[in-house]
Amino acid sequence: MKFGIIVFPGSNCDRDVAAVTRGILGQPTRMVWHQETEIKDIDIIVIPGGFSYGDYLRCGAIARFSPVIKSTIEHAKSGKYVLGICNGFQILTEIGLLPGALIRNQNLHFICDRVSLKIETTDLAWTGDYSKSQIITLPIAHGEGRYYADLDTIKELEDNQRVVFRYASEEGEIANIHNPNGSLNNIAGITNQRGNILGMMPHPERASDTLLGESDGLKLFESILSVTSSNC
Repeated sequence: MKFGIIVFPGSNCDRDVAAVTRGILGQPTRMVWHQETEIKDIDIIVIPGGFSYGDYLRCGAIARFSPVIKSTIEHAKSGKYVLGICNGFQILTEIGLLPGALIRNQNLHFICDRVSLKIETTDLAWTGDYSKSQIITLPIAHGEGRYYADLDTIKELEDNQRVVFRYASEEGEIANIHNPNGSLNNIAGITNQRGNILGMMPHPERASDTLLGESDGLKLFESILSVTSSNC
């Protein structure tokens, strides 16, 4: 399977993702400059974290107009896979591939920390190697990570099991005290109705190498890889 990692001016987690896909998993990986439009050779698109265009106006607001975005939307609508991490999640909401928005953290501070997440569904290509209700630990680093949507959208996400990750305690308790940024319903990651698009604020690529002492994020990449490889 071939990964394509989109690189915008200001992206700073693109190489981290490549270190996992190419370095750890040994998969073909191409860095896709944001002005490119031809991505038909790519199986899995990753929109990484960072500060695309310096987060001017608001996160992802300028990135949405990059030439590669139209191709990414076509890629997603054809059923191929798209992963948006942190700023990538923000961009996915800006371009309408995922509902809702990521707004300023409740405390108005940038947060750099490690958080516990509860796996809410394993019926996805992204989470098949996890166990339902499993608690994992991933890093976060964001100033605008508070997930917000209208009540009808939240209900639709919950009713259709589209909430993939939720901020929780180490024991799996879902409560405001374990919510680092004020996201509605402690939401840390969601998917589209079809399940081929995943947006998440925590960084799985930063917790995928046992040499760094954390590998909870690696199963996400292994999950999608096992599904896509079996479909070849």
